[in-house]
Amino acid sequence: MSEPEPQFLDVAAAEDGTSRRIAYRTQPPVNAGGVSLLWLSGFASDMASTKATAVAEFAGKKGYGCTRFDYSGHGLSSGRFDEGTIGAWLSEAVAVFEKVTEGPQIVIGSSMGGHIALLLLRALLREAPEEAARIRALILIAPAWDMTEELMWKAFPEAAQRELMETGVYLEPSDYGEPYTITRALIEEGRKHLFKREPFDPGRPVVILQGTLDKDVPIAHARELMGFLQGDQGEMVEISDGEHRLSRPQDLELLYAAIDRLAALTQP
Repeated sequence: MSEPEPQFLDVAAAEDGTSRRIAYRTQPPVNAGGVSLLWLSGFASDMASTKATAVAEFAGKKGYGCTRFDYSGHGLSSGRFDEGTIGAWLSEAVAVFEKVTEGPQIVIGSSMGGHIALLLLRALLREAPEEAARIRALILIAPAWDMTEELMWKAFPEAAQRELMETGVYLEPSDYGEPYTITRALIEEGRKHLFKREPFDPGRPVVILQGTLDKDVPIAHARELMGFLQGDQGEMVEISDGEHRLSRPQDLELLYAAIDRLAALTQP
């Protein structure tokens, strides 16, 4: 199946009304009303990443629909990465979900995308329950819930915290290339979108795929998420030799199996 051409959606910023041009690729399910997948990328990743592309190809082969997009400041979308916030990226996810996707959806979030997936569901449950009902399940890959507070601010050494507050920017070393640009705005705005370990019932199946060797999102962090998810529909698959990316063939096979199993549950 050929790669769908990128399309663009204008999303207005709540703060000042300026528009962000969000790039997305979408393909419908083979059967009308069939299950579709919504991919949510990680921090500084995009819809052309290994896992995002693999999921889209898998969806095409199996007849699922699939939508993926670039947050503002990422990939083909407009904006600057260092001006991004959790709230902005969440609003883009909501807009893409409501305006681009149709029918039942399995939302798949990788790393920060796992946090955005949970926030997307929580926001829709509160503000648009009829839209939330279209989310039939979540698959969270190394979910970085409350990322800006738990995995950034609290994990930074005191000198980095001081630099961030005084200069507004901290360059965090990365194992994946250039340092991550962490801004004071990202940290402070992110505090509006925390779960704070408070009980949260997603009301549908949640499957977590987590590598035990993950240094970016430690397995203890994912286990904590299982601790405050309510409703007895959560499942965590611990991959004994898995690291953060979980993009090896064997990791992808676990992801595909989870998709197929959850899709079967959504069929009429």
